[in-house]
Amino acid sequence: MKVKKLRGVHTPHHKSTAGMAAETMPIPAEVRIPMAMSIGAPATPIVSVGDEVKVGQLIAEPSGFVSVPIHSSVSGTVKSINDVDEITGQGAVSITITADGEQSISEDLAPPEVSDLQSFLDAVRNSGVVGLGGAGFPTAVKLTLNEQAKLEYILINGAECEPYITSDTRTMIDDADLMLDGILLLKRFFGVKIIIGVENNNPEAIKSMQQLAAGEDGVEVNILPALYPQGGEKVLIFNITGRIVPEGGLPIDVGCVVLNCTTVAAMARYFNTGMPLVSKCITVDGSAVGNPKNLIVPVGTYVREILEYCGTSEDTVKKVLLGGPMMGQSIPSTDMPILKATNAVLAFNEKDAQTPVPSACIRCGRCVSHCPLQLTTLEIERAFELNKPELLEHYKVNLCMECGCCAFNCPSRRPLIQSIKMAKIMLRDYQTAQRLEAERKAAKEAEKNE
Repeated sequence: MKVKKLRGVHTPHHKSTAGMAAETMPIPAEVRIPMAMSIGAPATPIVSVGDEVKVGQLIAEPSGFVSVPIHSSVSGTVKSINDVDEITGQGAVSITITADGEQSISEDLAPPEVSDLQSFLDAVRNSGVVGLGGAGFPTAVKLTLNEQAKLEYILINGAECEPYITSDTRTMIDDADLMLDGILLLKRFFGVKIIIGVENNNPEAIKSMQQLAAGEDGVEVNILPALYPQGGEKVLIFNITGRIVPEGGLPIDVGCVVLNCTTVAAMARYFNTGMPLVSKCITVDGSAVGNPKNLIVPVGTYVREILEYCGTSEDTVKKVLLGGPMMGQSIPSTDMPILKATNAVLAFNEKDAQTPVPSACIRCGRCVSHCPLQLTTLEIERAFELNKPELLEHYKVNLCMECGCCAFNCPSRRPLIQSIKMAKIMLRDYQTAQRLEAERKAAKEAEKNE
């Protein structure tokens, strides 16, 4: 399959941990497990303070269709159930569990019995698996298609394009057998072509995936250019299939579903063993980290304990990101826990944590020429500054996936992504006001005609 031309940026790779198999971290003294683990509604706790829990035990039920169950990642005692400020600054219920160090496994765990598509989807939902590339969208919801949907491709995303992060690389190398099991499940229940996308700077993962696909009808590997943001869902779809997801649309609108490679492996682990998603492989790296590693940690482990385990001095840490330097989130405290969708903890020293001082836009157009979605970023920023939401709509600000290519290339160091995030809020408020005004006028007109 021919690879299409991609706009984007050549970021420094910094993949120093790519050759490091994941190491299992000792069980922490306690974990804090937030109920908001995915895009969607937070789960509802079903345990109480003082309850004894075991690994894999259900501790919170989904509270809606777009929600996921949450399971204990350690055995021990429920210490507290509190509202705790998370990364966003919003309150979120969390369950804190004091670990007993035994890691006793729940007696309720067993591989699910699956006979048809609905029982398969039910099992995926019960596994608690979400998109593990960082997005955190519930996997069962993504795989639940309406009757009108015409699925043609399932794309397995192994394009780990963010700098530093190599946790997906380790999945493709160390857990290829689980990936194959997951792919065979997808083939069984969906019967469509499955394509694994891997960037061309990852030869060991490419070899592993080619061996996986060999002899499997309907499964192939597509080697992609190492150009950020190759792993972006819309970008991956275009570069593999040539199809363009429409504004406001979803991958299924062009016959595709995209799943992260580690998501597929986690799903297969549940089908093989009955163990839900309770631990994560994360990359720990950055200029402040003493011993960079790939680590397997229980969900809910505190960031500070992970950094300490990797030989990181607290005095040298000036900024910590969950995720990559392009799209990750800066956290206000290392007391934050690891979530299901966390794929990296990056800690940087004072030099690398410096925020650049912006200067006036020189209209060079680099932001436009490197945007993978061909948006006119400089016009979006200007419309936001002028408080012109109708122009934001015209320039299609909601198409932006906030990958950061524009800011990365800006010689004036403009805070473009921050402006775009605020511009989306401005446009949303404007469109809401427009809708309410239209409804008010319609109601008034109807009243007049009575």
